[in-house]
Amino acid sequence: MEVQQKVLPEQIRSQDGYQPGIVPCIERHYTVSELSSRWLLSECTIRRLFTKEPGVIKITRAATRSKRSYTTMRIPEVIALRVHNRLCGLN
Repeated sequence: MEVQQKVLPEQIRSQDGYQPGIVPCIERHYTVSELSSRWLLSECTIRRLFTKEPGVIKITRAATRSKRSYTTMRIPEVIALRVHNRLCGLN
């Protein structure tokens, strides 16, 4: 039986070699679609997990008479790791 260890942001390097959490504005940000495919969950589940999570970037377009409102979410890598650790019970 394998024991899971908590993954800290400073322990991860992305494919392009940068470390997450160093400079927040250039930190890797995931779309809902990217995280859903990585975590093998539906986009609806990812949205539900991250909707009230502090630090998630939400860009909202207000509804008009002919168009519905629309919210784009970008999830920083550090926030994704925090939620993943919490879901794995590693907090």
